[in-house]
Amino acid sequence: MGAFIHDNFMLKNKTAIDLYHNYAKNMPIYDYHCHLSPKEIAENRKFNTITELWLEGDHYKWRGMRSNGIDERFITGNASDKEKFEAWAKTVPNTVGNPLFHWTHLELKKYFGIEELLNEASSEQIWEQCNSLLKQDDYSVQGLIKRSNVKVICTTDDPTDDLFYHEQIKELKDFPVKVLPTFRPDKGVEINKDSFTEFVEKLEAVINRKISSFEEYLTALEERVQYFHEKGGRLSDHGIGEIPFAAFKMEEINAIFQAGRNGQVVSSEEENKFKTAVLIHLAKCYKERDWAMQIHFGAIRNNNTKMFKTLGPDAGFDSISDQGEVAVTLNALLAAFDENNALPKTILYNLNPVHNDLIGSTLANFQTEAGVPGKIQLGSGWWFNDTKQGMLRQLNALADQGLLMHFVGMLTDSRSFISYSRHEYFRRILCNLVGTWVEDGEVPNDQELLQKLIENICFNNAKNYFSIELN
Repeated sequence: MGAFIHDNFMLKNKTAIDLYHNYAKNMPIYDYHCHLSPKEIAENRKFNTITELWLEGDHYKWRGMRSNGIDERFITGNASDKEKFEAWAKTVPNTVGNPLFHWTHLELKKYFGIEELLNEASSEQIWEQCNSLLKQDDYSVQGLIKRSNVKVICTTDDPTDDLFYHEQIKELKDFPVKVLPTFRPDKGVEINKDSFTEFVEKLEAVINRKISSFEEYLTALEERVQYFHEKGGRLSDHGIGEIPFAAFKMEEINAIFQAGRNGQVVSSEEENKFKTAVLIHLAKCYKERDWAMQIHFGAIRNNNTKMFKTLGPDAGFDSISDQGEVAVTLNALLAAFDENNALPKTILYNLNPVHNDLIGSTLANFQTEAGVPGKIQLGSGWWFNDTKQGMLRQLNALADQGLLMHFVGMLTDSRSFISYSRHEYFRRILCNLVGTWVEDGEVPNDQELLQKLIENICFNNAKNYFSIELN
């Protein structure tokens, strides 16, 4: 039996094979949204075991292991690294049909040259082989990034962060990858969450003055946007459960801000007014600096109360939400941005695939800036949608409702330094989709056209869309 992961994996016709190997395979990676640690990049972390590299913080794998009946001790508990790896190896055969099965074997092949399937029988050998390779210098964090052909990494950072490690990375002599911060102000938007008052206090500390009014709050946020800009940041990212919109008057927002500042819970209407006011102001800050604004919405988080109390957030207990009236609020919010001359380049990521065509038709309402093709983007399938079917749904919806040629492509959205295989996965799926269109006679076999389409989506569009100068 041949290797499961082979050169033409997932490429089902000659055109798909040609597109992947001629145009997609060797394109660099523009990782414009991820959750990698700038500290670990700056310090060039070395991993002692494959468990540290592969399972630490990976809630995708954790969810799979829990679904396989693995005790939490072997997931986030105090079991040894080897015991945790063995638990993952035991789980992998049961992930058939889930992208975890593909990602696991793509990563083993790409980074460790391992073609054997991971299971209980192969666990010991693969454990030893991976750990042996991890001792080599080029398996450090920086080594893995360079081997992955990455040109840009945009991390996800709190507005109060001093960005110390980003400055350290800039000084590295033998690391040519640009690592830039992304402004993520969720704690400063979610006025009804416990983290809001703490965020305002941290913001006061970092700007070294008290914040007594909503206007002063907006000024402080803009100062932090400018700080990020001076450090090279050119993107923001907003993770919100539901798209907010409510008409407001500035005088009423100050009272809402004061209530939230004092730890009071405001009404749903007041919450939406506050969020709308803050987002409009921030969007204007971004537009003035030629940033791209990312909006990730549609997640309902920390649903298992017992496990949240034990493990905290980002532990694998989130799911897809089902916000109603999203079309009304999203169109209204984007219209408010536009009316206030505050509509930056914007990428909309919806977690619920039911809304793909809705989002695709909405963004076309605001593609009105000459010279900026694809200014408003339907973001890549992410989180629960970076599956084969999720990617295909997003690509087809974008093709149906907009211009696929201008799509900024795949993102990593990961905390793992070897999840760049997701870009390979995406590129194979993309090439197979386009190749099938060609073979079915729906798209001409025009190599100049096809090359432009594939290379644009894999890298060139991102390079041109984000205002980041490459080395």
